[in-house]
Amino acid sequence: MRSRSVPIYKDHGRTYHADSCLPVVEAVRRGEVRLEAWARGTYPGKPLPQGVLPGLRSVGFWDASRRQTWGLPWHRNEGVEITLLETGRIFFSLAHRGFTLQPGDLTITRPWQPHRVGDPTVGVGRLHWLILDVGVRQPHQPWRWPSWLILSHKDTSDLTAFLRGNEQPVWRADVEIQRCFRQIASTLPRDDAPDGWSRLAVFINELFLLLLGMFRKRHIPIRKSLSTARRSTELFLRSIRGSLTEKWTLDSMASHCGLGTTRFVHYCRLITNQTPIQYLNALRIEKACDLLRRAPGRSVTDIALDCGFTTSQYFATVFRRIQGCAPRDFRTARQSETLRRRAGTSVCHPAASDAPPRPGFPSAR
Repeated sequence: MRSRSVPIYKDHGRTYHADSCLPVVEAVRRGEVRLEAWARGTYPGKPLPQGVLPGLRSVGFWDASRRQTWGLPWHRNEGVEITLLETGRIFFSLAHRGFTLQPGDLTITRPWQPHRVGDPTVGVGRLHWLILDVGVRQPHQPWRWPSWLILSHKDTSDLTAFLRGNEQPVWRADVEIQRCFRQIASTLPRDDAPDGWSRLAVFINELFLLLLGMFRKRHIPIRKSLSTARRSTELFLRSIRGSLTEKWTLDSMASHCGLGTTRFVHYCRLITNQTPIQYLNALRIEKACDLLRRAPGRSVTDIALDCGFTTSQYFATVFRRIQGCAPRDFRTARQSETLRRRAGTSVCHPAASDAPPRPGFPSAR
């Protein structure tokens, strides 16, 4: 029986589960798309036997002969994912960038990097993929390649550096990489092929060796910052707006970045010029100011709780420290300003701007 264990990733107060590709499963059930794959966990395909090619989470392809009614919404995978579009056209998104993949285009996503396939639906085409778990649950953690990947120590080290340190998600695959993906597809083990797993391991090794050769030939710049403790801190700070109601402490914030408190405070100051608690409170007060303006009927206590403060007294203290006035006074001043604007007699109050000061966050370099 297939294990249903699904790897999880905890980041900025949220728990992410590895993708299950349910839209693909449903499309196969409806007979809309052909799927050939081996997989572990909840990925679609035949279950990989226990102990065979450990770390391999999913390998295979889908073949869509007509426009589909489904797509893969934003999701994450626990491993590094390599895909190749052999035929057709498919829209691919990563972070704030979108790409229309053409035949021969290759995509690379790092572990737990959110991405999407479709616009929102998937078009005609044959898409190959490989997902390999390298044991990463935070950006700065070391990658642990499975023992059956037999590249030399230097080649493995270089490959890891290229995959971790490069932010170009779409590449043009050369003919050898395309050939290798087709061989993987044709080698997907069958019950009557006892050497199928060995052949599959050989071709996966060849694929990663070909990827390394591609990186070396194209002289790809490596951004080491993508795998550093600073990068972990940046990712956390950029995303914490979505979890302001969490009961954050210095220890829990540092833990979510996989860092000790001293290093976490150091990088937080380096990035924001604030301590973690100062930065968190500034974000919470920014949200509170917005609610005080937009929700005049809500009580100050409700707003305080909705912004992550445990008591209205502490909320009032922090609010006064940042805004220079009490929350009720802020709301009254904004309501009066709104009435003046509607009456056409607006006056300027530079000491009490409508927009609270935003926490500093210089872009990563």
